[in-house]
This record gives sequence, C-alpha cells and structure tokens, in this order.
Amino acid sequence: MTVPTYPGETDRPSPTGAQAAPQATGASAAARSHLLHDGSVEQYRRAIADGVDRVARRVATVDRPATGVAPAELAPLVDGVDLDRPLGDAGAALDELESVYLRDAVWFHHPRYLAHLNCPVVIPALVGEAVLSAVNSSLDTWDQSVGATLIERRLIDWTAARIGLGPDADGVFTSGGSQSNLQALLLAREEACAEATPAARLELLPRLRVLTSVAGHFSVQKSAKLLGLAPDAVIAVPTDARRRIQPAAVREEIARCRAAGLVPMAVVGTAGTTDFGSIDPLAELAEVCAAAGVWLHVDAAYGCGLLVSPTRRHLLDGIERADSVTVDYHKSFFQPVSSSALLVRDRRTLRHATYHADYLNPARMVEQQIPNQVDKSLQTTRRFDALKLWLTLRVMGPDALGALFDEVVDRAADAWQLVSEDPRFEVVTQSQLSTVVFRYLPTGPARELADAANLHAREALAASGLAVVAGTRVDGRHFLKFTLLNPATTVDDIGHVLELIAGHAGRYVRDTIAADLTCPVG
Repeated sequence: MTVPTYPGETDRPSPTGAQAAPQATGASAAARSHLLHDGSVEQYRRAIADGVDRVARRVATVDRPATGVAPAELAPLVDGVDLDRPLGDAGAALDELESVYLRDAVWFHHPRYLAHLNCPVVIPALVGEAVLSAVNSSLDTWDQSVGATLIERRLIDWTAARIGLGPDADGVFTSGGSQSNLQALLLAREEACAEATPAARLELLPRLRVLTSVAGHFSVQKSAKLLGLAPDAVIAVPTDARRRIQPAAVREEIARCRAAGLVPMAVVGTAGTTDFGSIDPLAELAEVCAAAGVWLHVDAAYGCGLLVSPTRRHLLDGIERADSVTVDYHKSFFQPVSSSALLVRDRRTLRHATYHADYLNPARMVEQQIPNQVDKSLQTTRRFDALKLWLTLRVMGPDALGALFDEVVDRAADAWQLVSEDPRFEVVTQSQLSTVVFRYLPTGPARELADAANLHAREALAASGLAVVAGTRVDGRHFLKFTLLNPATTVDDIGHVLELIAGHAGRYVRDTIAADLTCPVG
C-alpha cells in the first residue's frame, strides 16, 4: 500500500517495519476512526457538510433573532446529557445539538438583533475558520505553523500601516480587546519601571496610575487589578457633552498625580466607546501624552472599522501617534470570534512579554532569525485566527469591508433621527459610530416609573425573541441601547422595534398605575 499522493508531491512508500504505525484493535481502533487522517477524509467531508447544512437551514429559516428561552428552561436539557455515554455518530450528536443549542441560539445575522457588538460574519472568514480548525496550526512557534506565522505577521504589518504607526511597528493577534488592553498596559507598566531597581520597583508599583475616560471599557480596571496595581490606580477622567474624554482634564490630572507623588504610566483613549460610540480627541490626547512623556494606548476595538472606511477614516486622526492600539476585527471587520490584535509603535516594547523556554523558543532562535510569535504573545498555544481576515481581504478587499461598516454607521444616524423625533423617547448624544442610547420616557407623574418601565421593556422584548436590544446606565438612570452592526437592518426594522419597546413600556406604566389606584390604603 502507498500513502496517497497529493498535487505537487511524488509517490512515496508507506512506512514499514519499525517505522510503521502500530495496528489498533478494539476500542482504540474505533477511537482512531474519529481522528482526521488520510483514511477518514470522506467521513470528515460528510460530517462537516452535515453540520454546515444544519446551520444553513437555521440561518435561512429563523424568523426572529432569538427564542427567548429562559436559563431554567434550557438548563435541564443540557444537564440531562450523559457525557459518559457517547452517541457514536456525528449525525446523532448534531440531532441532539439542535435541541441544546441551535434551536435557541441567538442569531446575529437577523436584522432585529440590535444589542451588543456582535456582527454578522462574512463567508470568506467562515471558509478560513473551517480550514484553520482542520489543519490546527498553533501560532506559538515557527515549527508548529510555518506559513501561518508569516501570514499573521503580514496582517500585523498591514494593520500597522493602516494606522500609520511607522516602520518600527509590530504586534500580535490576541483573543480579544480585553487581552489586547491587558497586554498594552503590561507594556506600559514595564516601560514605566524600566529603569527602576528591584527595590525601587516595589516602591513604584503602588504609585502607578492609569487615566481613562469615564466611558472607557471596564477591561482597563480589570487589567490594572491583574497587573498588581493599586485598587485606585485607574483614574476616570470626565467627558464632554459628546461623551469624549476631555484632554484638558487629562493634562490637569497628570499634573495633579505628579504633585501628589504618583506616576501616570498610561493614558487610555477610546476610539469607539461601547455605549456611546464616541471617539476621544486622539490628536489632542497625543499632544498631552507627548508633552508629559506618558504612554498613550488607544482602545480601537470598536472603531477600528474606520481604518478601512472610504468616508470616515479622518475620525481616527491622531491614532498614528499612539504607543499601542487595540483592534477587534471580530467587531467592525465582520469576522467570527476571535479575531483581534494589539499593535505597538516600537516593536522593542514587546520584549516585556518574552520568555524563552528551552523546549519551545530557546534564545538562540532569535539569533537564527526564526520567527516565533510566542515571543510577543501572552498566550502560548494559539489559533491561526489571522487566516479568517487574510481570506476576507483576498476575496473581498478592504474597501468592501469599509463600505459595510459605513453602512451601519449611516443606519445608526437614521435610527438616532427616528428616536430623537419620537416624543415617547429620550435620546442621548448622537454616536460617531453605530450605537443609539435612549429610553422610553413616560409623561407627567408617571415619569418616576421610567427606570422600571425600560427594564421591563427590555426583558419582555427578550422573552418574546422578536428583537434583542441592550441596556445600560447613563448618569444613574436606566437606558436602552441599539448597537447596529448588520448592514441588513433597515429603518423599518428599527421603527418596528421601537414600537415593540413603547408597547411593553407603556403597558407596564398603565398596569402599575392601575394597580396603585386599586390598592387599598393603610
């Protein structure tokens, strides 16, 4: 018997004697049949095709973004699965999956899913997902990935060029914006402590401070805790009427910190706050940080889609002066989770994440110019998520992605106009990206029921499954939020959801008032 020949290969004999693979028997042989190898490719094709068919049928037929199933209803089905008794067949397992997952999945491709920063995904990226999962390259070292390492590095260079970070820039793919922000602040911390002796470092760490907007992402506070900074290390700087950080306030806070013997180690600007889609004045922030000698990190997890926008790239002016930048391709580049990266202006700062293990990436490999991505990453074993973006760019190109992102930003502007003209609702500042923060506002004495009415409306809407919206708090009050990342969402869809919200909230107010009127006094 010979090993199958693939295009570009020559026939080669199969291993024999001591070189041959040992023969499996019994349970081992059955288990081996589930491994992907040259003898199981037809089984692989059938199983994958079956899975794809089931998802395709769901995508084609769902009439709402969710079913509204409650945890108490679904949990017994999942808990009832006996994981010690395998079904033995992919088709049977997929049948079971219909009831424990697919039937009640939340579908981000539906035009009335308007909740979080979840996007419908482009097909070239799904092709990449299928390829990278099957090949299963690990991006920690060259000898586990080969071309995958070069593809990731090329995409990092491409993104750095789009940002404008300069010839010394570098970066690495990450699991998401939270990890990117954590690594950025790790680098900033190490740069702030670079010249400190061990004893001086112990004294310095409690005095380090991070400045960010009150509207910034919670991962900044979480990162500070993970990095061993003081409980009050993160200073929330006030925003203007458009929910953007105030550079003058940053300058004043830096001066105040230094006067108090504290050390500002980083300023975190945001290019697309999660709630308001606001973009901090990056050029002014860069001026403040440059004058003060403070690391500037820009969290562009949401707003990075502007890097490929044909009409709105200018909204990111100043980002090119950042020391580090977070981008989430799985938000505004329409990629499946995970697909994210951290970029840095000076590749030398990535050394703070480097550790050489003799079994994996010994230091001599640096001298041999062997590219090992683990030298830059907080992770060791890591998926080839970059392939999804690579195939997207090779099939669609960046302009097409930018057009999609522009479309959802335009739609959010339409939604803001619709809500702002409706007297039943109060709307917060207009987003620079694709969110709309608003609330149902009862009139007269019933206004005191606004918080409860909006909470009820969101819960009732979710239970119906007819639409999904998000909620947040603004200045201590409960608000609702549309996050638009689906170009298929129309103004009619938004108007329909607003009517559903008004119906649920209005009924809650009327029922509450009626109950109060019929309630006996004393």
